[in-house]
Amino acid sequence: MPYSVSAGLVDKHKTNNPFDIASRKNIMVIYGDLGDTLGFFFSERRIRFIHINNGLEYTLQRFVCAHELGHAVLHPKINTPFMKKNTFYSVDRIEKEANTFAVCMLTHNIQPFESETKEQYCLRNNIPVEMVSYL
Repeated sequence: MPYSVSAGLVDKHKTNNPFDIASRKNIMVIYGDLGDTLGFFFSERRIRFIHINNGLEYTLQRFVCAHELGHAVLHPKINTPFMKKNTFYSVDRIEKEANTFAVCMLTHNIQPFESETKEQYCLRNNIPVEMVSYL
């Protein structure tokens, strides 16, 4: 499901830039000092926000934006920071879906080179190498 949803957004908006897609979906992207947190998504009074750590390099901010956009599209009513902090519910599945969404969005219509490893493909597309298992 995350693949088809992200591919549909890329095709609809004719870009795989998560900042552009968030803007077109009226999701506000805000930057701030989040300490060890890379980013998070939440909505309040029907206004949706993606918060991104301003201490990250642009390429990681881009991936975080795509990941949080995944939450906005796939899990719009789930507050994962709250769930992690205040419940025993495992958010692993939700985080994996958001990672899959982000990797699919950022690589949609970009073919790997013939001799390229998955790690090289990730690096070429500015995706953290830790996400190689989502290819």
